Amino acid sequence: MTPYTGARAAVIGGSIGGLTTALLLRDLGFEVDVFERTPTPLDGRGGGIVLQPDTVRWFAERSDQNPEALSTATEYVQYLGQDNEIVHRDRRRWNYTSWGTFYRALLADFGTDRYHLGEFACGVAQEDRAATVRFVSGRRAEADLVVFADGISSVGRRLLDPAATLEYSGYVGWRGTVPEHQLVPEIRSLLGNAISYSVVPHSHITVYPIPGEDGTGPQDRLMNYVWYRNVAAGSELAEMLIDKRGFSATVSLHPGLVQDRYVDEMRETAAAILAPAAAAVVTATEQPYLQVVADVRSARMADGRIALLGDAASAARPHAAAGTAKAAANAWALADALTDADGDIPAALRKWEPAQLELGSQLLDRVKDMGERSQFHNTWTPGDPSLRFGLYGPGR
Repeated sequence: MTPYTGARAAVIGGSIGGLTTALLLRDLGFEVDVFERTPTPLDGRGGGIVLQPDTVRWFAERSDQNPEALSTATEYVQYLGQDNEIVHRDRRRWNYTSWGTFYRALLADFGTDRYHLGEFACGVAQEDRAATVRFVSGRRAEADLVVFADGISSVGRRLLDPAATLEYSGYVGWRGTVPEHQLVPEIRSLLGNAISYSVVPHSHITVYPIPGEDGTGPQDRLMNYVWYRNVAAGSELAEMLIDKRGFSATVSLHPGLVQDRYVDEMRETAAAILAPAAAAVVTATEQPYLQVVADVRSARMADGRIALLGDAASAARPHAAAGTAKAAANAWALADALTDADGDIPAALRKWEPAQLELGSQLLDRVKDMGERSQFHNTWTPGDPSLRFGLYGPGR
């Protein structure tokens, strides 16, 4: 038995950060329920994730699943020129997964018995010995510990720190995937063993292979990309975020919902300005989608028995490929703090909070600088070591 055997934990948000947290809390002895706002299992729209050590740590240390079965790998980081020539290449291994692959693996370990879909948290209150989460459905969940891991539009952040608001970066990320086997052999050869960049004035794209829905074999892999493009705040962005149904989005437009005129323009521009290999991946995407690139940081991550974790606490631009790693790092540090606190949950959260705030702040400052260099200052230089991925610093 542990000091938390039989204690209750409610995790708000059933994505990768929430599931990692739930698994670690359950290992400490908590009875854990996860509440996910969407009514159906999450799919992640096929987006790619760069696997950093914190992200994959659950599978490396605690799971019976083999992390290598969930991932692809490349040996190089390379920059492509306007004729597909390699203008810079570093030998640096990275592993990748798809959002859906990783989510399903975590959910398989947690199980579905206490994973509740369609529950939108709308409020929380706490007393000395417990906190109670209120849901739109009318449901209430009382717990000894409540962790909000509900993403960039976190309800928990609005409750704990109403002054923390999203700040638009000035650009969006076009995303999509293409089955690797559909690309011509020359492009497969050029892109298949690297994360590839094409840097052009006021923009850049990253391309890398990820697992497909059915596995990591040559016929299964997908070529995944994120292309950053400047869009002015105000009416220009607002019009772009009206989907085909006439609804206005705030943080993303799902595949199939971006207005055709924007998709057509995106494909034409890709063919005109990107390295041909990168352009080929973009133009072959059947249903590209959009994510608004924004930053937010909360001045608080803990209050009594309530914690914010991952993007719910601070969301940073993806240039360091560290968003899921930060959520996992928050979760592992929380588990450590709870272990050391010997049952005193508020004390554990007080101990945990300062270093996690600092981690998020440092990451946010660094990726803001990276984005400004690429999108506005044109000082993103191929091979610059300060531009490497990493949660704790470039290459770390």
